[in-house]
Amino acid sequence: MSSKSILKKTSLTFLENYLNNASPTGYESSGQKLWMDYLKPYVDTFITDTYGTAVGIINPEAPYKVVIEGHADEISWYVNYITDDGLIYVIRNGGSDHQIAPSKRVNIHTKKGIVKGVFGWPAIHTRNRSKEEAPKIDNLFIDIGCSKKEEVDALGVHVGCVITYPDEFMILNENKFVCRAIDNRMGGFMIAEVARLLHENKIKLPFGLYITNSVQEEVGLRGAEMITKTIKPNVAIITDVCHDSTTPMIDKKIEGETKIGKGPVITYAPAVQNNLRELILDTAEEKKIPFQRLASSRVTGTDTDAFAYSNGGVASALISLPLRYMHTTVEMVHRDDVENVIQLIYETLLKMENEETFSYFK
Repeated sequence: MSSKSILKKTSLTFLENYLNNASPTGYESSGQKLWMDYLKPYVDTFITDTYGTAVGIINPEAPYKVVIEGHADEISWYVNYITDDGLIYVIRNGGSDHQIAPSKRVNIHTKKGIVKGVFGWPAIHTRNRSKEEAPKIDNLFIDIGCSKKEEVDALGVHVGCVITYPDEFMILNENKFVCRAIDNRMGGFMIAEVARLLHENKIKLPFGLYITNSVQEEVGLRGAEMITKTIKPNVAIITDVCHDSTTPMIDKKIEGETKIGKGPVITYAPAVQNNLRELILDTAEEKKIPFQRLASSRVTGTDTDAFAYSNGGVASALISLPLRYMHTTVEMVHRDDVENVIQLIYETLLKMENEETFSYFK
């Protein structure tokens, strides 16, 4: 299967709709419904849980269970405090970047619908140039055009409303996908594409496949922690994003060297089961799929950790998509990498043997 043939026009239409939809941590359900609608023709059944993780299942009766996983949520803000003159102060929901906020437009999600606003910032003329104050959580504020708190209340905005950026999908120079929330709705997209390919190529897997789109990763891997206890998988292959460390102001001695367009990134870490990782590496080499390597010191910082250390230990591995400008509104990935991650997961599933223990002590 050539990687050039992977993404269809219908795939890209779904990707654009899925990325443009807001699914902040704790409020992922609208995105999950889009994802399940797209996945429905390619799976036998679904399970969902109390907090909104969604799982499409192929061969639900099979005793041996393999998970392929991404996470559904995006970083956002919460309304935290409303001043008497109608300005809104915020706290993070996930790792939202205070440095990019000034002058950004925002959507405040209320029961009455979206309320538009902007992150205000003092004009350059008025700032003390000898000691300019940097944006930080206690000086960021949102202006929704109200002059007093009562007007804010009347619009349906209250403490606890979640706030997202409206920035939408675009393609740069033919093959760079740019949007907010590529971390990690692109993961949900890629695992859905794996399911599509299995269906279209009429592949009959000997095990159960659990295509898992977890919630609440950005606040501590919480959705994965919940769903892995429900599924009780034997194996988990996680996909998330990692940093393109070749852009300015990043220290490769600390972050390693990975770059968009150079292929999927295979992680070495305590949570990564070595034999499963070697199966993935062998698959990449055999199928001539380009790949990069990355080392993680203690934790991967992804849902891999939640799956690996669950249920007495689950053989887990991480295939990452290199990404520029993480947790900004202009996250950027390379189409070739997206297609190669899809192909690598697909081909690894075809090589995986039913009832494989991945034991070190055979």
